[in-house]
Amino acid sequence: MEIRELYEIWKKNATDDPDLIPELIKAAGNNELINDMFYRELEFGTAGLRGVIGAGTNRMNVYTVGRATQGIAEYVNSVTDKGSVAISYDSRIKSRLFAETVACVFAANGIKAYIYTELMPTPMLSFAVRELGCDAGVMITASHNPAKYNGYKAYGPDGCQLSVEASNFVFSYIEKTDFFTGIKKIPFENGLESGMIENIGNDVIEKFLANVRTQSLRPELLKKSDMSVVYTPLHGTGNKPVREILRRVGIKNVYVVPEQELPDGNFPTAPYPNPELSQPFECALKLAEKVKPDILLATDPDCDRVGIAVLYNGEYKLMTGNEVGALLLDYILKTRTELGTMPDSPIAVKTIVTTELCQKIADKYGCRLVNVLTGFKYIGEQIAELEKIGRPDRYVFGFEESYGYLSGTFVRDKDAVTASMLICEMACYYKDKGMTLVDALNSIESELGFYTNKQFSYTFEGQQGLAKMSGIMNSLRNDPPAQIAGQKVLTICDYGKSVSIDAVTGTETALTLPKSEVIEFKLDGGCSFIVRPSGTEPKIKIYLSATGATHDESLKNCDSMKAFGDEIMKA
Repeated sequence: MEIRELYEIWKKNATDDPDLIPELIKAAGNNELINDMFYRELEFGTAGLRGVIGAGTNRMNVYTVGRATQGIAEYVNSVTDKGSVAISYDSRIKSRLFAETVACVFAANGIKAYIYTELMPTPMLSFAVRELGCDAGVMITASHNPAKYNGYKAYGPDGCQLSVEASNFVFSYIEKTDFFTGIKKIPFENGLESGMIENIGNDVIEKFLANVRTQSLRPELLKKSDMSVVYTPLHGTGNKPVREILRRVGIKNVYVVPEQELPDGNFPTAPYPNPELSQPFECALKLAEKVKPDILLATDPDCDRVGIAVLYNGEYKLMTGNEVGALLLDYILKTRTELGTMPDSPIAVKTIVTTELCQKIADKYGCRLVNVLTGFKYIGEQIAELEKIGRPDRYVFGFEESYGYLSGTFVRDKDAVTASMLICEMACYYKDKGMTLVDALNSIESELGFYTNKQFSYTFEGQQGLAKMSGIMNSLRNDPPAQIAGQKVLTICDYGKSVSIDAVTGTETALTLPKSEVIEFKLDGGCSFIVRPSGTEPKIKIYLSATGATHDESLKNCDSMKAFGDEIMKA
């Protein structure tokens, strides 16, 4: 169907949200804007949906949300006659509207919808799916994207985001569903009255918090510590659960950043509410100047990621996800070894783009380290595999470099509530020894080796941007570099083709991980250069892992690889 025809259909029929038709009328005559609204449909994949809020097939609105939900409803009804789902949402613009739309569509399809009465974090959605015995779950969030975005994460009965197979099944139904005539829906109030929509009670929240407390390894430290924390939820969902768990474990001195305490989908103090960045910490740092805390915590809007800053030599140093993940892995393995609570044959899990320092930490404590593709569902799947053999207790920790951590098996996605508690406990442990977390990391690297790991994103907006992203990946695949930043390429791992290629001999070896559009170059200096298009944003990301005899040498190698990456992205 032609774009102009689609535009006219939407202008006539998009009446379920009063903002849409005025937006479409205002776009009249702006062919570039109309093209961007309709040149494609938001793609539903294993990461769900994510896009700019607004009218059109390439936007997040009640119709794209309803259509995706209709597809999931068809999937649920294909596997059970009495399906149920759990629904949560964050503080973003229209999140509650989209969540209610999801509930109404499921209810109309004969599937009971459990929905939280207020915004709740992503890990609490994953928990609710399992706790309530649901067949699926939906979280309305665009995670750490700017305010103009919203998104839709879909979960299976295991509490993990949908598998590739399930996503493909859902997508096949979405493609056949008309935006205006193909979506079944009942009024929200009717669903509540009939019992097809039910609010999630406080008992589920209490069970989640009780499970979080079980992950504390040294609870006595927190109760006696005088540790102080500055915390910012970045206008998102972490405000209540993070503060409550810190209170329950005994941390008395918690100072919440007032400008960022309350939910606000416009994110007025943090245009990019991503704890991987320094700007969202600006308000927290101003408060820190007054109260002088030991540590700063920042959770993203859906509270699945947490970033930290640590007081070190009189200044607050932001720590990376790789650094904090390595510290947590070392702390958990060390503590469980000392306390005699380490399971036999323990397993930790990380993604392929996460620091190799973790391999050395795992080896030190006799822990098997499993590498998986980027995407936390792959970490959750490892827990499921252990469940199949009756040994989920073997799982000790999982994380990815983008500030996502998971301790325990009661959640199957990144969990910043539990991670916030564990980070504070770990900081207490080292404070008791007269050390900061920076000191602790320096000690680990002095023993095991120096690593610099960085991630950089390159944005390619619109239709032309997508074409350029595709061209870059094709070029790297078909004409790979022989050297990167002066280091010879030894191995090329093409996860899209599931093959590892010896760059010297040309010998190919099959890769066992699922196919994914990722290309990794392993270099003769022990460094690696990984390129991956984002599955939810118009971006290509490069992941750099550099080693060296000293920290400065590893940093220099990383900078050289970054310069190489910049040139590739300009091509």
